Amino acid sequence: MPKSIKYMIFCSCIAAVFAVTAACAPRHHTEAPMSISDLMDDRVTLDGVLMKCNRDVAQSRSNPDRLNARIALNRLAAQNDHEPAREAKRQEDFERSREQLRVLQDKQRHEQEAKTKVDVYHLPVVPVDQPPAPKDPQSPTVSQTNP
Repeated sequence: MPKSIKYMIFCSCIAAVFAVTAACAPRHHTEAPMSISDLMDDRVTLDGVLMKCNRDVAQSRSNPDRLNARIALNRLAAQNDHEPAREAKRQEDFERSREQLRVLQDKQRHEQEAKTKVDVYHLPVVPVDQPPAPKDPQSPTVSQTNP
């Protein structure tokens, strides 16, 4: 009987050692690396991956996330090479529509001014009456009388 208790304690110690070593072992990442198109769509994640890549250059050569980030960065740079032509066309369209809007607003403003503007040269002439003259210049006024 004493042998079986020692055997049970020994087995439980061995199991505890295995549990502790399994808990302390580094875990391998089972996540799939981000695709290049996902990285191109999410610029914040792309910047984060590139920052990690720049911090640990030795590991960046073998990590698939970092390789995909470099490819995504190169593709974005290639897209931006064609961007100035598109940007110039957008700017030209914007200027054209802005000029059309300006002309329309000027026309509306002139019409509004024409409705509310008073032309003093075409106003009707209104005769101005002289105030009536006092009938008797000798009559005392209120200010000249003594109470």
